[in-house]
Amino acid sequence: MIDFPYLADITLKTDSRIVLLVADGLGGVPHRDTGRSELESAHLPNLDALAQESACGLTIPVLPGITPGSGPGHLALFGYDPVKYQIGRGVLEALGIGIALQHGDVAARGNFCTVGPDGRLTDRRAGRIPSSESAPLCAALDKLTVEGISLSVHHVKEHRFVLLLRGEGLSDRVSETDPGRTGELPLPPKALEPGAGRTAKVVGTFVEHARELLRGQPKANMAVLRGFSQLSQLPSFGSAYRLEPAAIAAYSMYRGLTQLLGMQVLPTGSTFGEEVETLAAQFSAHDFFYLHYKPADAAGEDGDFEGKVRALEQLDAFIPRIRELKPDVLVVAGDHATPALLAAHSWHPVPLLVHSRWTKGQGSAAFNERACRQGALGTLPATQVMLLALAHAGKLTKYGP
Repeated sequence: MIDFPYLADITLKTDSRIVLLVADGLGGVPHRDTGRSELESAHLPNLDALAQESACGLTIPVLPGITPGSGPGHLALFGYDPVKYQIGRGVLEALGIGIALQHGDVAARGNFCTVGPDGRLTDRRAGRIPSSESAPLCAALDKLTVEGISLSVHHVKEHRFVLLLRGEGLSDRVSETDPGRTGELPLPPKALEPGAGRTAKVVGTFVEHARELLRGQPKANMAVLRGFSQLSQLPSFGSAYRLEPAAIAAYSMYRGLTQLLGMQVLPTGSTFGEEVETLAAQFSAHDFFYLHYKPADAAGEDGDFEGKVRALEQLDAFIPRIRELKPDVLVVAGDHATPALLAAHSWHPVPLLVHSRWTKGQGSAAFNERACRQGALGTLPATQVMLLALAHAGKLTKYGP
């Protein structure tokens, strides 16, 4: 992990290549009718065959019982203790869409949402409205001014946007307005410490502005905010592990996170197929690749069990193309579980697969929660995945005399 005090003494620079494929929201729980999870229900011939040649197990992203966000879940896979290194979603989204943040800025992740006549949330993502509908709404919201503070609204994709506050004396210690579930009223922003009172008041002004401006919209008739954050400094991923790392992700938050860690964020398309082609085109230029797959998480959050099954099957179809590149180590992992039955992230352990020339004879029968639980790797903290990947790639030498 990144904080291992002797990491610099045991890392080696080699020509071997690692691909870390993160299937967002990979894990699930058994369906009440069938007793099978999404992974167990899906037809995954390529992942199952890979599992039979790999060391498999389960990862715990933070701690047992703790439900992680995508940021902490990814940080753990990269070897950063997500309790020690905390990054808000707002900063990651802002960096991911190319906003040049200044120290002291406060960024928040915004969602257009749908509320009913009683003001309670009926859809936290406004039906995932297309960007063609949400971008003009962002432009309209961008016109608010507050004395002494610059507020700007930046469209991200579909229902997502970034609210950026710039001015003197701002604080990111403001509570979220998103209650995290439907049937609830949006929450008022509150100062979480005395110095955040002014910021909370400005955010409250924006929330009321959004309420009035969006009133009457068929779907996006309100907005909620979360992940208030300011720019922070993290140890360099590449320097710590002696790697030349590259990140391939279509979604802005993951580009922002990897940029903050010092990875080279490669331009790519909006689909996973385009991401895989970017991987193939750049394969000789880097020795570590982070490759992100989003659709499984989106279907899980929507409570769409069959949709998540289909998303996993679509991922499976790309595995042969990735294997054709012959990475020395291929890791398939998830940042957290997103069971469709919960329609949200959860605390459940997440399947893990590590494939290298050293894993023959360690295989599991299939790639799913039940099979991986019996795998050679057992259940381990997600922060240890990078050390395993480095070891299988021949990038770690002996520790101690």
